[in-house]
Amino acid sequence: MTDDMWTAEFWDERYSSSERIWSGAPNPHLVDVVGGLAPGSAVDIGCGEGADVLWLAHRGWRTTGVDLSQVALDRGAARAAQEGVGATWLQTDLLAETLPEQYDLVSAHFVHVPTQLFAPLYTRLGAAVAPGGSLLVVGHHPHDVETGVRHHHGDDILFTPDRVVGLLDPQHWDVRRADAPTRTQQVEGAEVAVTDTVVHAVRR
Repeated sequence: MTDDMWTAEFWDERYSSSERIWSGAPNPHLVDVVGGLAPGSAVDIGCGEGADVLWLAHRGWRTTGVDLSQVALDRGAARAAQEGVGATWLQTDLLAETLPEQYDLVSAHFVHVPTQLFAPLYTRLGAAVAPGGSLLVVGHHPHDVETGVRHHHGDDILFTPDRVVGLLDPQHWDVRRADAPTRTQQVEGAEVAVTDTVVHAVRR
């Protein structure tokens, strides 16, 4: 993978190349984990076109969507206006900057970075969780390299639950879930099994 993949220019160009990149549906692990939580303040990291932001906002969360791409954020804001829900949209590079406040939920789905940047980024995200709040991290598991599903991502940016949990001090975190469930996904017209890394932890 090239270094320019982690730039706003790369993602603006990718989003501009199509009317829509993602499905527009919320990520299933978000629905599963957060569906039973009381609404509060939330931030969605790498929010893309905003499907998770909107799902949260419709359920009473005060939600901020964060992404490198202003093109993606503008699409999310336009859809929020169409659906009559409020949300905040923040263009920022969390590899270099910190979040402006703490939140009751910090959600990061498929935010993959090079190995040397993993610990700084996810430590920063953990610090943005308010006491009593939740950190939800979902990623592509390394098992998917063996199936060929994630060959284009490169081995070094996929991660296991242990890599996330290892950054969480047990004195300050209650890990509620750390597993690697499988699901089916359409890949080039065929249904294949993929493996996700899922970590849900609550800050004490």
